[in-house]
Amino acid sequence: MSKDELIAVLRLQGIPNIGDITAKKLITHCGSAMAIFEDNYEQLLKIDGIGSHTLKGLRDGAYLELAESEYEFIQRENIAYSYFTDPEYPKNLKHCIDSPLLLFRMGNIALENKKMISVVGTRNMTSYGQAFIEEFIAALAPLDPVIVSGFAYGVDICAQKAAIKHGLQTIGCLAHGLNQIYPMVHGKYVNEVNKNGGFFTEFRSNSHPERENFLRRNRIIAGLSEATIVIESADKGGSLVTADCAHSYNREVFAVPGRANDKYSLGCNTLIKQQKAQMLTSAADLVYMLGWEVEKPADKGVQKQLFVEMDATENSIYKYLQTHGKQMLDSIALECQLPIFKTSSTLFNMEMKGVVRPLPGKLFEAI
Repeated sequence: MSKDELIAVLRLQGIPNIGDITAKKLITHCGSAMAIFEDNYEQLLKIDGIGSHTLKGLRDGAYLELAESEYEFIQRENIAYSYFTDPEYPKNLKHCIDSPLLLFRMGNIALENKKMISVVGTRNMTSYGQAFIEEFIAALAPLDPVIVSGFAYGVDICAQKAAIKHGLQTIGCLAHGLNQIYPMVHGKYVNEVNKNGGFFTEFRSNSHPERENFLRRNRIIAGLSEATIVIESADKGGSLVTADCAHSYNREVFAVPGRANDKYSLGCNTLIKQQKAQMLTSAADLVYMLGWEVEKPADKGVQKQLFVEMDATENSIYKYLQTHGKQMLDSIALECQLPIFKTSSTLFNMEMKGVVRPLPGKLFEAI
């Protein structure tokens, strides 16, 4: 993109009454961002849905000055960006009508042919939520998905740290420019995230982490991924906004259920009750519902690998299945004294190792 076109895009992006949808309409009509400012103002008013209020700032030179200043920042700091028509613009996000005109990035992001999921939830994460996240991402690790979140307190940073722990790519979506980090305490994770993925934002260097920015940011979290998972949420919160965005994009939404009277399960339980989200109790649920293929050993069928290593929990389940034959998930959890979600994720790991196989009727058997 030429310097003049980039400045025109930045200028258009900065005009308050012109959002991403309207900006794309104007660009499509005029052929480029530069052409919008060169076109006859009266001709622009003839575009369906475009009025004088929308174009109010089009002739205001202040927005040109701001755009030129931002251009200098981009050049000085060597900020990478993707235009909404560029081939490298994230494929899933490109399909969203209100995706950003420009998406700024840093790190080592590589999304081609990658499975992508967004993991969101409350900042006031409980031990239940933390345990679920760690088990969930550990179980998904063999499938190498990209974990997207908001780099916020609680569920977000827990999911991103778990992704890094298991060598997965992770992306933090920010509600401010790339010249700062919020919350500041998470600055200690920036290098690790950049090594294992990176950051996306639509916001400029003069943008601050204000409430409305977080709400706008949430559509990017939802739009980047094929599915959004809500781990824990109160009856109100940003994670529910992200779930609504994903739902509006016709993406899959999953929610982890909790007890009826748990404050930070109310949002998840409501999503499930209103059929805006599918119930998620394990990594296996996600894999099955998204139709992800699980690689099997090269020979036909699933065969137990020689000298396979199993941890204490896996050994307990394996011995139980060897002794009692085919068993249902609930029975395995009860007899092995494990939570359902931990049993399910452990069975998924054991399936990947080729030591158990799932059967119709939610049965499992040792191999």
